Amino acid sequence: MPVPISQMWTVASYVVKQKLAGRKRYPLVLMLEPLFRCNLACAGCGKIQYPAHILKKELTPEECFRAVEECGVPTVSIPGGEPLMHSQIDKIVEGLVARKKYIYLCTNALLLKEKLDLFKPSKYLTFSVHMDGQRDHHDFSVCREGGYDLAMEGIRKALKRGFRVTTNTTLFDGADPNSVRAFFDEMMDLGVEGMMLSPGYSYDKAPDQKHFLGRARTRRMFRAILSNRKKSWRFNMSPLFPEFLMGKRDYACTPWGMPTYNLFGWQKPCYLLQDGYADTFKELMAATEWQNYGTESGNPKCANCMVHSGYEASSVDDGFGSLRGFFAMVKASVFSGTYKDEEALQMLNETTRPVHSYNPLVQIAESPAHLEETVSTI
Repeated sequence: MPVPISQMWTVASYVVKQKLAGRKRYPLVLMLEPLFRCNLACAGCGKIQYPAHILKKELTPEECFRAVEECGVPTVSIPGGEPLMHSQIDKIVEGLVARKKYIYLCTNALLLKEKLDLFKPSKYLTFSVHMDGQRDHHDFSVCREGGYDLAMEGIRKALKRGFRVTTNTTLFDGADPNSVRAFFDEMMDLGVEGMMLSPGYSYDKAPDQKHFLGRARTRRMFRAILSNRKKSWRFNMSPLFPEFLMGKRDYACTPWGMPTYNLFGWQKPCYLLQDGYADTFKELMAATEWQNYGTESGNPKCANCMVHSGYEASSVDDGFGSLRGFFAMVKASVFSGTYKDEEALQMLNETTRPVHSYNPLVQIAESPAHLEETVSTI
């Protein structure tokens, strides 16, 4: 089972309470960014593009706790930047565990081996390791040769020490479905608890703007990847979210489902778009013009978005919004290995267009040492 029963019960009971209270808009997961600094410069991410004086800053543990208490969510995702570079990340995690919040600490795992002693295994703490596929594809994606092997070493050590570990994979145009499926086998053989998937989103600041997927290509790619799946594969996602990615379901975006708090405050409207900031969570919910976001809004920035931070909360709400949604969620959980699709099998035989027009290993950093030198000066 990819998620402990205690966590499933906590999240389910929280959602039911929101539904019984008649709340149409409620947060599910807090995206808590305690810093933007990172030891990678991935071509599909714009975080490292902030100026040096911003990259030096960190949220204090007290600011993190206050944000969590403000929105009252049961689950906290800690992305970045690279959270393991935060000078007090152990204090942040310790405080959230004491508050019985389920934490997904998102990391590229380059520092995981040396930082593990800062933490204690707990059902409330999961290391969500950014793994973008098999070795060559991952290293290309994160612009770091040897990144895959370093991450694997960190994962193995964390698992050996009894920590919960999941993976987080972002897929871009040009991803080979067969390679992705083989990657699933590798992660299951490794022993991770579950895997999370999402298509990439075109950050304005991301250096590579050529390989973000449109909606039709997203559905086709995920249909090829997730149909005819192996029963051994375990996913750390709402069971209805993969069906959305495959084109079996259509959801409206719920950007308030995973609100973001970072150095600038509460980010409007979501983790991926920056249209201003609010000082409090209450202000974020009241002052944001939610109708201006999501595919159905006509906002061109949202036209191709299908990422988990906008749509997984939609799938969770659907699963608890009606008996029909609930039974669909149960069916997807129990019979997830029965997506038989002959046409999707044929898609696996198609030639994948290689991603070669942009070489981030050359254009982002001349070498891993060059990148480390750049980060160290911040």
